[in-house]
Amino acid sequence: MTVPLRPKALTTFLQTTMVAIPLGLLTVSTGLLAGCGKNVSASSPAPRPAMKVTVVRAESTNVPLTGEWVGTLDGYVNAQIQPQANGYLIRQDYREGSQVEKGQVLFEIDPRPFEAALEQAQGQLGQAQAQLALAQINVKRDTPLAEAHAIARSQLDNEIQQEAQAKASVESAEASVATANLNLGFTKVRSLITGVAGQATTQVGNLVNTQSVLTSVSQLNPIKVYFSISDSEYLALTKRVNGKGSNLLNGASELPLTLTLSNGEVFPYKGHVVFVDRQLNAQTGAIRIAAAFPNPGNVLRPGQFGRVRAETAILHNAVLVPQDAITEFQGQEQVYTVGKDNTVHTNNVTLGPQYGPGCVIASGLAGGSLVITDNLQKLREGAPVDPQLSNFQVAVASRQNQPAGR
Repeated sequence: MTVPLRPKALTTFLQTTMVAIPLGLLTVSTGLLAGCGKNVSASSPAPRPAMKVTVVRAESTNVPLTGEWVGTLDGYVNAQIQPQANGYLIRQDYREGSQVEKGQVLFEIDPRPFEAALEQAQGQLGQAQAQLALAQINVKRDTPLAEAHAIARSQLDNEIQQEAQAKASVESAEASVATANLNLGFTKVRSLITGVAGQATTQVGNLVNTQSVLTSVSQLNPIKVYFSISDSEYLALTKRVNGKGSNLLNGASELPLTLTLSNGEVFPYKGHVVFVDRQLNAQTGAIRIAAAFPNPGNVLRPGQFGRVRAETAILHNAVLVPQDAITEFQGQEQVYTVGKDNTVHTNNVTLGPQYGPGCVIASGLAGGSLVITDNLQKLREGAPVDPQLSNFQVAVASRQNQPAGR
């Protein structure tokens, strides 16, 4: 039998039922979420891919060490052109800045006074020759008379003495004529060397003397380059040449020099040492060296500057790496390498001299190591990497015949 519910009891029943249903559903949902979360935590995260890096092989090679010094160019021979006669300058026979030959007339001085002096000397020579002829006639005539006792012997002796005096007068007059001829020739001022003549320092019409400098002529092929090197560099160069049984000057052919011009271009011709100063400068601690370079076409001129480079030594089996591969941490240079398991290894290294795009590693790195050259800021010890081999060693090999500065 069904018992009818009262209104108040019906209301309580409905509230209880409506609350119970959501709570059940909530319980089921919570269980499902809990089960789902348990499945996610049980699976491992996906591994990060290894970072791609560029590597080069640090091969052992022979690296030439070079020294470089600032040099000043000068003529191989520089001649100041001065007259050997006094007078007025009447002509300039060369073009300033042009090539002149040995013996070429550059200037002319008024020759008239010297022509007059020559004529006077020639007249005095004629008088002396006439007196000599008379003395010779007297000696020739009186010699048999004196032998026949027709004249006194003393008379012949006087005539012989007069003949000798006349001969001396002739010789003196001939010397005067030669001097006058020479002075007349000095009125044509000639170049004593082949080279480039400079600007005239005296104008036509000026009175010049033997102290006047008319111009300068410089021999420019070959051309000299003067530079100074330190005591240690001088000893290194000498040791390099002495290894071939010579000193620095006599072994110049064994030490080719390279000249870099002020515009950065390398002069195409090699030079060699032609002068080493006799002593070291005590104030600067350097010794002066002069090198000669071929200069066809007189392209190089005195007063220019350049950088002279020479190989001072050769490092055998040196380890060379790119400069980009070197980092610094707390004052210590480091290089990152790739191990056999493709992980990063940090190497503390000591640097040697630079060589072109690379740098010599004095210690801390073995030859044949794979050195990382990029993404250095992202690398950590033991981190996995994907190495991509570069051809740095090929670029270095191509520079073996063209060593760069230190």
